[in-house]
Amino acid sequence: MRYFLICFLLVSSTSLFTYAQSIGEFMGDERALYAETKQINQFIRRFNGEEDIKGERLYIKDKDYHNRKLRKKYLDILFNLKNNLLTDELKETFIDKVLDKKNPIYINFHGGDWFAEVRTIFKYHGKEQTVILFLELQEERVGSKWVITNVYFKPFIDVLDSPDTSEYNDKKFLHPLSHELGFMNLFRIFNDPDSIELYTVNEFKPDYLSIFLFEIKNNRLIFKTVAKVKFHFFQINGWYFELNYFNRTGYNTGWLISNLMQINKTNKEILMKYIYHE
Repeated sequence: MRYFLICFLLVSSTSLFTYAQSIGEFMGDERALYAETKQINQFIRRFNGEEDIKGERLYIKDKDYHNRKLRKKYLDILFNLKNNLLTDELKETFIDKVLDKKNPIYINFHGGDWFAEVRTIFKYHGKEQTVILFLELQEERVGSKWVITNVYFKPFIDVLDSPDTSEYNDKKFLHPLSHELGFMNLFRIFNDPDSIELYTVNEFKPDYLSIFLFEIKNNRLIFKTVAKVKFHFFQINGWYFELNYFNRTGYNTGWLISNLMQINKTNKEILMKYIYHE
């Protein structure tokens, strides 16, 4: 009996050790399992104080729902702590804003003012290239869905980038009496395609999303895979933060705030152009 008891304890200890070492692909024990923010919805729940420390969902009737102390604990670990640019002062200013006793701030999955940036790989003219897609949630009669709102693909930019007008050639225009010639002078445009944008309206801006769809429908752009996903949040007035996924050992893992800054209306416009590569 003693022999079997010893064997049982050894097997049990080994099993427990193996279990603790094998939770997930990069987690050491249950504490790490709870610490990792695995999903965007979970990030939002933790940010808002809608999940307890064991990962159980909290509802309005639960006593800890939107609890300020619980939110403070979560907010302290929802940042990428390995980013030295995220100073303690900046984080505390942000957390104080969010946890204001009179007007606490929550983020909303369906609240708008946030979007996804998806780095994908497509095959184009026989070569694998990066295409960045921007997606937003669109509300429908029943539920919602992600839709593509913008695209950045360098080969499109290289072809349709505005021509250099620093040495403007005054011959590059269609004479106002061109109609009297039946617009036969259109050959000027099409014999010099590098400057074709000079013959469009001043407000012309290439619609890269339409070109993207056109190339896909003609089987010239072939989707291969998704390489990386991140999210941009503008929901909190006066603030912007970027959300990235960190797959690493330790407790500061999963979806974390990797960039944070205070912004005004002008800063927001500049930042949006930077994100969209405009």
